[in-house]
Amino acid sequence: MGCFQFLKFMMFAFNGIIFLAGVAILGVGIWVKVDSGSVLNFLGKIDNMPTELSQVLNVGYLLIAVGILLVIIGFLGCCGAMKESKCMLLLFFIIVLLIFIAEVAGAVVILVFRPLAEELFNKVGQAAVNNIRQDYGNNTDVTGLWNSTMSTFKCCGFYNSSDFVGSPYYKSHNNKFPPQCCLNLGSACTDETITGCFPKIRKLIDDNTAAIVGVALGIAALELCAMAVSMILYCRIKSESV
Repeated sequence: MGCFQFLKFMMFAFNGIIFLAGVAILGVGIWVKVDSGSVLNFLGKIDNMPTELSQVLNVGYLLIAVGILLVIIGFLGCCGAMKESKCMLLLFFIIVLLIFIAEVAGAVVILVFRPLAEELFNKVGQAAVNNIRQDYGNNTDVTGLWNSTMSTFKCCGFYNSSDFVGSPYYKSHNNKFPPQCCLNLGSACTDETITGCFPKIRKLIDDNTAAIVGVALGIAALELCAMAVSMILYCRIKSESV
């Protein structure tokens, strides 16, 4: 009985964390959709943006869906364990199993279609560079959003500072780059080797690949443990009710 109560407590604690995480992700998803100045809305305003990016721009809806799903999972897990409800525990097991299968399928798809992702990034880059050279320094919305992005990530342009060559700002400021590109260069502002936002973000991801893989494997292990515990509780409750 002591082991049974321990499993119930662990199930409650684990799913309580999932519930709170779901609420947090749901809040972030709502914020992304509401915030008109977000990077996603910014990308959506760029002319000639690849049509394949339309699904990426719906990440706000994805976060909302994930948040709601986690809230449901956390609720089922907590209530199923504390109330010893076989129905809730079974629903919890089925939902987590479907999520686990979807994650495995998604990993396979990412590995198989990685070259297509590279092509998509190239299209996004070309559209972003064209946007800078056409509107930066002329369109206040585009200029403000690029300035905000560059200040946040301490980068310059999409690929590098040369993206600004030929832009309205570059022409009207005696062939100089924006101040955000010269945070460490004083007033020179004519160096075309400044790191761009895309290479910087990509390097950040590459440098943390091991951590990302570790987190993914850890999540998968937790899901397997959660499914195992839910089935143990389900069978124990069933056997005790006979």
